[in-house]
Amino acid sequence: MQRLLTININGGQVEGMLEVPDGASRVVLFAHGSGSGRFSKRNNFVAAELRKAGTGTLLMDLLTPEEEANYPLRFDIPLLTSRLGLAADLLRTQPETLTLPIGLFGASTGAAAALQLAAVRPQLAAVVSRGGRPDLAGPSALAQVSAPTLLLVGGNDDGVIDLNEQAYLALHCEKRLDIIPRATHLFEEPGALEEVARLASLWFSEH
Repeated sequence: MQRLLTININGGQVEGMLEVPDGASRVVLFAHGSGSGRFSKRNNFVAAELRKAGTGTLLMDLLTPEEEANYPLRFDIPLLTSRLGLAADLLRTQPETLTLPIGLFGASTGAAAALQLAAVRPQLAAVVSRGGRPDLAGPSALAQVSAPTLLLVGGNDDGVIDLNEQAYLALHCEKRLDIIPRATHLFEEPGALEEVARLASLWFSEH
C-alpha cells in the first residue's frame, strides 16, 4: 500500500509518502535533515530496506517549500520537532498504522527533532540516528528519552563522532553507538548505507 498524505500548515502544506507492506508489525517515521525531504535518496533507500523486513514507512517533508527557502528554519529544532509530532499524530489516524508501534529514523538535524519528540512522547518505540546531530536536542531532552536509541556515525565523519559521543553520554535509555568504518557523513562509500539499513532494521525489529 502506497499513499500520499498531507498536513495543512500556515496556509501551506507538507506532504509525505506512506508505504505499508502487508502484515507490517511496526511503522517508522523519517525525520529528514537540513535541506532534505521525502525525496532523499539515502532515506528512501533505507526505507525500502525496512519495508522488506515488514516495517511500514512514512517519509514526510517537515517544511513547506517556502519555509525550506528560509535557511535558518532548517535548523529550527523546536519547529522540526512540532512538525514531526504532527506527522506522528497523522499515523494514528490512518487505518493501516492506527495500532502499530511507531519508531523514528532521524538524519542530521532530523535526529535532534526525533529525540526531542521521543523525550515528550514515551510511547514511541525506538529511535535511530544516521549521521545525526543528536546533541542539538539538548541535554535536558536527551536525559528524558526512554525509547531505545541507536546512534550510527561514519568512521570518517570528523567532529560528528565527538558530538554523538557527547549525546550518547547524556542518554539514560537503552542505547548503542555504532561507528561505520571508513564511512563519511553521507555514507556514500560502497556498502556503508547498506550497513546503516541493516543495523536500523535490526534495531526496529528488536524494539
